[in-house]
Amino acid sequence: MSGAESKAARKQAYFGRLIKLLDEYPRIFIVGADNVGSAQMAKIRHALRGKAILLMGKNTMIRKAIRGHIENNKALEALLPHVRNNIGFVFAKDDLPEVKKKLTELKVAAPAKAGNFAPVDVIVPAGPTGMEPTQTSFLQALNIPSKITRGQVEIINDVHLIKKGTKVGASEANLLAKLDIKPFFYGLVIMTVYDSGSIYDASVLDLTDEDILGKFRNGVRNVAALSLAVHYPTLASIPHNIINGYKRILSIGLGTNYSFPKLEEIKKAMANASSAPAPVSAPTKDTKAPAKEEKKKEEPKEEEEEADMGFGLFD
Repeated sequence: MSGAESKAARKQAYFGRLIKLLDEYPRIFIVGADNVGSAQMAKIRHALRGKAILLMGKNTMIRKAIRGHIENNKALEALLPHVRNNIGFVFAKDDLPEVKKKLTELKVAAPAKAGNFAPVDVIVPAGPTGMEPTQTSFLQALNIPSKITRGQVEIINDVHLIKKGTKVGASEANLLAKLDIKPFFYGLVIMTVYDSGSIYDASVLDLTDEDILGKFRNGVRNVAALSLAVHYPTLASIPHNIINGYKRILSIGLGTNYSFPKLEEIKKAMANASSAPAPVSAPTKDTKAPAKEEKKKEEPKEEEEEADMGFGLFD
């Protein structure tokens, strides 16, 4: 078999395997594979064994296989816009949260390389570096304050060396290599989830039953509030309409001579509540209170006497 024939056979075998997986597995994690080496990929495949299948390939081959199989499964068309950049497919049947957990855990530490964009902030901690005093030029190039302590270079304060999203420079990469710091962790990154024709974000898998019920309740409240505001009845607003109408009937009945059995019960309850004796407060142990009350009682007598004297004079 010639080289061209073997290459065509490998392509055909890949197409057959991809189509078989697309038919067998209804759920797919579309994952980004930047900065993931072959050794790490082998560990990921081993960890997913029995739970999911990882398949990588060229985007052109993946698109060609999907387009050729859309006639048999039109739902696969939703995958095409997401086949771009360095991606792969993780095929799964059940227990998607467990597979997601495995994928996020399988990461390895990696050194900072000049020219790459930092996925996280990099902070160099204060303290001894293990570097000889002759190597202070690495720190001086980055304006990092340092001092010599016990024959080695010591960084005085924590230094925010690289900000997230910025490009790593050669000086920063060399310094981190000298300090033996591997600040970045790389692994498969879940871009999105395909589920029987539906596409959604992987964060949906973290939702609990309580979260879903809470979102449903908020949605029902919003529908009911909107329906009541525009006077358009819906299943969410009808219970409120009935209760509000019943309250209006009760208020009209209380304000007029109109009555009905339920209103009579409410009137009796209101009458009983109004005729109930007021609660008596417990006496306090404060001995000064009676004296104040006596003074208050004496004041009106003086006013009465003054009033009598006035009337007597005028008489």
